[in-house]
Amino acid sequence: MADMPHVLVVGAGAIGSFYGAIAKRAGCAVSVVLRSEYDVVRERGFAISSPLGDLSYRPDHVYRDGDTPVATPDYVICCVKVLPGIDRAALLAPWVGPDTGIVLIENGIDIEPAVAEAFPDNPLISCLAFIAVSRTDEPAVIEHKAFGRLTMGAWPAGVTDDCRALEALFTDGGINVKLADQVVGERWAKSLWNTPFNPLSVLADGADTVTMLDTPGGEALAREMMAEVKAVAAADGHPLPDDAIDKNIAGTRKMPAYRNSMALDYLHGRPMEIQAILGNVVALAERYGVAVPRLSTMATILAMRDRLAEGDA
Repeated sequence: MADMPHVLVVGAGAIGSFYGAIAKRAGCAVSVVLRSEYDVVRERGFAISSPLGDLSYRPDHVYRDGDTPVATPDYVICCVKVLPGIDRAALLAPWVGPDTGIVLIENGIDIEPAVAEAFPDNPLISCLAFIAVSRTDEPAVIEHKAFGRLTMGAWPAGVTDDCRALEALFTDGGINVKLADQVVGERWAKSLWNTPFNPLSVLADGADTVTMLDTPGGEALAREMMAEVKAVAAADGHPLPDDAIDKNIAGTRKMPAYRNSMALDYLHGRPMEIQAILGNVVALAERYGVAVPRLSTMATILAMRDRLAEGDA
């Protein structure tokens, strides 16, 4: 490895371009693979406003799918949405060398196995992003509003030298990083909120958190769904604290009215990560024999919506 690593981002949308900017700020060479906005990024790079300062940068290389990398990167950061029909392993394959570390900064539960099976000899680092960042209406212009912390660990468990090196890199770039010996347990902790609230917001036509909790019966329903997630997490070997639901509800009530990422995807007609965030939890519940009637009902209704949408396409 050179003095400073070469980082390549696959899926350089709002989140991918932000963490690319942090790596660039730390002194790394940063390349990106794009499906859209290729010409704009190649010409002038990313414009990123942030509480951390101006994070705008021009990638060292800008690639399209099908291009050949100039050099094999030390780390490939995957920030594509986890969606049915998208083969993440195939998207990563052209950019992964024998010693390349694969870094997943993605949502959901049980999202690592498909990548691990495709690249069994490469280090795999799983990350959860806690960040408010979004695209603007102008191409390649990103607004970072708050946060940016990463929780990361080796998959399926442990903290490796690769994790520590990446932690140091991102820390030098200006964000906080939490190393987690049990990153799957950290995913379950995040899913306790994401799995009920994200899909529920879609079924409620893009409702914000205040609407969901203040509607009569809303908080009770959210708590019941969170209890189902908690039961599946325990069956998967990652029990959550007894007060986890109370703390999540209290924290949500402290926030101003907030539309989560899935609600925004729904309102803008974008693909939604329903399978990764909800479907995989229901599938694990079935595997372990855990009853999750509310989550299963929500998954079935959303599948009906998808079927209607496919019929209209």
